[in-house]
Amino acid sequence: MHESWRSGFANYLTTSFVDLLRAESPHLLPTFVTEGEAEVPPIAIPHGTTILALKCRDGVVMAGDRQATEGFQIAHRRIEKVYKADETSAIAIAGAAGPSIDMVRLFQTELEHYEKVEGENLSLEGKANKLAQMIRMNLPAAMQGLVVIPIFAGYDDKTGQGRIFMYDVTGGRYEDLDHYATGSGGKDARNSLKRLYRKDLDRQEAVRVALEALTDAAEEDVGTAGPDFVKGIFPSVKVITRTEFEEVPEDEVRRISEAIFAQRREEAAS
Repeated sequence: MHESWRSGFANYLTTSFVDLLRAESPHLLPTFVTEGEAEVPPIAIPHGTTILALKCRDGVVMAGDRQATEGFQIAHRRIEKVYKADETSAIAIAGAAGPSIDMVRLFQTELEHYEKVEGENLSLEGKANKLAQMIRMNLPAAMQGLVVIPIFAGYDDKTGQGRIFMYDVTGGRYEDLDHYATGSGGKDARNSLKRLYRKDLDRQEAVRVALEALTDAAEEDVGTAGPDFVKGIFPSVKVITRTEFEEVPEDEVRRISEAIFAQRREEAAS
């Protein structure tokens, strides 16, 4: 059977789409996986800011604000930072926006390629390791300022719960047990998660905690945007469980954000 696959893939059988592309068409690879010296980036690079993830009763919630900055200027107000990796996992991006989005797209293709070659999905642990390899290949570009530091999370069928993976710039992979946040407002979001998080949150409670943490980050970090009720721009929130990948509707995010601000106004007035 492998011989038929070999002929179908031009005598090159691998479960890694990156390796296949490197062997057959290396010029199509994004710049973050090229070998040798990385190109010096332009002075102004759009950067995604704050992203986070936390466990809930049925899986995991991931969220990110919508703002990207270039230095002290706003580059984009509606950038997407949380992406579906496959049916049971997601990736959130912080750092240089262009290379981050390229990495997301290639990671999605890598998972699809593995499924087609092997006939089954890669385990959540295997997906986390694949992403670590891709971040490690970005190190030459990261040394030039094109840093990509994502959060990867999903539902693990083997353990029956959500899992959260964080990374450093060298591709080091670490697992956070309950919650994590990174980006320019990551420290403030982490402090908020530590204060608000508790075990066995249901979906609605976990979404509110995520939005509370992003609101706290926006209050302290100039690069993080809070909800914009005038322009109708709200954080993106995703929920991953055993049965589905859900994008929390904007109307629900608005409603919870309004409740958070109303409560804070009452507390400030009292």
